[in-house]
Amino acid sequence: MPTLGKDSQEHYRRQNQDSVHRLLVVNSWEVAKECFTINDKAFSNRPSTVAIRLLGYNRAMFGFAPYGSYWREIRKIATLQLLSNNRLEMLKHIQASEIDMSIRHLYELWVNKTTATASLDQGRPNQVLVEMKQWFGNLTLNIITRMVAGKRVAGVTDEGDDALRCQKAIRDFFHLMGLFILPDAIPFLGWLDLQGYKRAMRRTAKELDCFLEVWLQEHKHRILSSDAIDEKDFMDIMLSILEDSKLPDHNLGTIIKSTCLVCIFDIN
Repeated sequence: MPTLGKDSQEHYRRQNQDSVHRLLVVNSWEVAKECFTINDKAFSNRPSTVAIRLLGYNRAMFGFAPYGSYWREIRKIATLQLLSNNRLEMLKHIQASEIDMSIRHLYELWVNKTTATASLDQGRPNQVLVEMKQWFGNLTLNIITRMVAGKRVAGVTDEGDDALRCQKAIRDFFHLMGLFILPDAIPFLGWLDLQGYKRAMRRTAKELDCFLEVWLQEHKHRILSSDAIDEKDFMDIMLSILEDSKLPDHNLGTIIKSTCLVCIFDIN
């Protein structure tokens, strides 16, 4: 289309003038096919942004890791042990359980509202306002974290301080991971943090790592103490698979924590 082609040329020139990174704008299907079939490996890596380095364990997350043996191995484990049809079928009771608890929570809210207002609003139907975006968000997050680490971070009936902190850290992670800040375009200005985004990224990364480390140590302790495990979650499986592996670049703890976090991020 002439209009889109003209716009792409204009943005291409502007971006290449303002950034040290070079861009390639593809506006024909023949070239696009060549890029993603014949030369797919050359285009498989994502750019290393500040958010990916600070929040993604310095690119240990396989979704942001460079293409290579590490990326292939971790992606295979995640695909087979968490996202395969067989694994999802085995864990479908988690979805049913979380939906049941969430619906039960809505009913309890209505009952409490009815009890509290029975004497004031006689003869009027009782209604309860529910923030459905938050309700569905908590439901989805609980399903994912139970599948990944056997944990519920969005309590249905009793949310402690740790659960609220974890929810906030995950929400901040989603927000900050999508930011494109000045050092991403002009790396030699990396020492600048005018808007405080890098500071927020470091704080969020530290907060999430604390939770993931606690979960990891709990899983290790359970394995070492030979406690019976009724059902293995994804963190249990990764510990058993990677126990004797020699993957490059990162230690075992970093690999497991980063992989669990990226699974929560991508699935959610």
